[in-house]
Amino acid sequence: MADNYLERHREEYEQRKQAWLRKQKHLPKNYSRNIQRPDDEAL
Repeated sequence: MADNYLERHREEYEQRKQAWLRKQKHLPKNYSRNIQRPDDEAL
């Protein structure tokens, strides 16, 4: 194998991981909504 193969791949992994984490922080949070059903289910 080439020299520094594992080190280079580790660095690439860390860069991808940091980019993914930055993206996750900017995503809107999914909140569950409480939808009120009518009492009469025939509607």
